[in-house]
Amino acid sequence: MNFAIRAIGPHGVESLEIEAASHADACRLLAARDLRPLSVKETGKAVWGQWLIRRPAPASFDLLLFSQELLALLEAGLTLTEALAALHEKERRPAIAAILGELRGRLGDGQRFAAALAEQPAVFPPLYSGLMRAAERTASLDNSLARYIEYRGRVDLVRRHVTQALIYPAILCAVGLLVSLFLLGYVVPSFASVYQNSGRDIPLASQLLMHWGRFVADHARLLGVAAGAAGLAIIFLLGQTSTRQRLRGSLLDQMRRLPQIGERLQVFELARLYLALGTLLAGGLPVLLALELCEGLVAPRTCSALQRAARRIGEGIPTSTAFDEAGLCTPVALRLMRVGERTGQLGDMLTRAARFHDGEIERFIDRFTRSFEPLLMAAIGLVIGCIVVLLYMPIFDLAGSFQ
Repeated sequence: MNFAIRAIGPHGVESLEIEAASHADACRLLAARDLRPLSVKETGKAVWGQWLIRRPAPASFDLLLFSQELLALLEAGLTLTEALAALHEKERRPAIAAILGELRGRLGDGQRFAAALAEQPAVFPPLYSGLMRAAERTASLDNSLARYIEYRGRVDLVRRHVTQALIYPAILCAVGLLVSLFLLGYVVPSFASVYQNSGRDIPLASQLLMHWGRFVADHARLLGVAAGAAGLAIIFLLGQTSTRQRLRGSLLDQMRRLPQIGERLQVFELARLYLALGTLLAGGLPVLLALELCEGLVAPRTCSALQRAARRIGEGIPTSTAFDEAGLCTPVALRLMRVGERTGQLGDMLTRAARFHDGEIERFIDRFTRSFEPLLMAAIGLVIGCIVVLLYMPIFDLAGSFQ
């Protein structure tokens, strides 16, 4: 719900509009910004239209930006409390200011930084709060923030490569689909009406295409309404987090069954695990706690294997052996982990393994896109070409009869 608010603060009376779940939540957001409400009025839209017209989502908390700004302030000589106060005072977005205000308040109440982060798991994931917990033990908060920034940078870099590799095929598919729909929805019905009145026999494949054209012409309004309703339903379902998660999980399960793609997806997931685990171990966390924090980063099947490896490590088995038994090791990672165990640099070796596999994945993506894009263009051209040829086959037949 949206609320129109008049409040008094350090700079006098202010008028603003914020989004909150209830009247009480709106008042809490104001308190986090050191504002005292004078009037709070709801200005929400009608209930029937809330699912059709999606309101702009509240600003999401950028954890990477928060870490970068906090690190810059700490390196400048500010204490943690002073740095959080500065970040809170400069923030003008109510939702973000509420998060920073709650964090600042908990520190003011004497709570430790990692514990205060853990109180907001939706904003600060367990991996982040765990890394800050290790920083409190070693009094190296700036180093832990730098490690997390590097970790996120590596993850975002690979994700950016994957996204860029998918953009061009997605555009090709969209254009090919639109052209095909135009041909089937407009051009084919026009040709169908012409051929229907010609009184000539046409090939079977063209007949089937003409039947579709006549069906579209006779039921154009109904098909348009059905297509619009289906589009709205898809948009609504994709807007649900649970639906997106199930769809993503189902898609990944299907892709894992493909010969080459499934193997690369497994390597990609293990690389993310090595990078997160290496970051936590380098930050000073014990291996069992680090493994527990990493469970939320992997798929359920890999999570079960990770739990088996943790049990074996708890029994005194070396980490490399436990990972190998659970099927969580690539040949390169296994050898690097053994070197790390001998030298006491297991976290650094896991990070090196992640970087090695990241480079391997980037090369695979480059090779895949170079070969897949021409094949996709050929397939789209074949579909459109078949439609056009089937449309003109009766004309070719007629031209042959004139000769």
